[in-house]
Amino acid sequence: MSDLFSHIDKLEEKASYFLERTKVIQSNIANADTPFYKPKDLIFEKVLTEQIKLKKTDPKHIDPFPEERKNIKLVEQGHITGYDQNRVNVEEELAKLAESSIMYKSLVETMKKELGKLKYAITGR
Repeated sequence: MSDLFSHIDKLEEKASYFLERTKVIQSNIANADTPFYKPKDLIFEKVLTEQIKLKKTDPKHIDPFPEERKNIKLVEQGHITGYDQNRVNVEEELAKLAESSIMYKSLVETMKKELGKLKYAITGR
C-alpha cells in the first residue's frame, strides 16, 4: 500500500500475529489433559527485527535479518508437568493468553483510531 497506510499495515500485521498466537495458546489449553502433548508457541522474528534497528551501510555487508528468517515459526515448548508426560502448564498458558489477547485488542483499537483520524481528515468534520 501507499505510505499513507503503511503504519496501519504494520499494525494489522502485528495484530494478525497476536490473533494466531492466541489460537495456538487456546489449543495448548484445550490439550492440557492429552497424554504426551507438547505445547506450541509462535515466534515472530519481524517484531524483533523492528525493535532492533540494524542497517546495511555498505552493499557488501551481510543482511542481519534475511527474508527467509522473517517468518512466524511454530515451536514446541514446555517441560513435563504430569505423569502422562504432558508438558502443558495451564497457568503459564493462561498468562500468555492474557498477554496475547491484550496486545491484539490494543492493536485493533489503535487501528480504529488511526482510521478514525483518516476519516476525520477526509470528511473535515
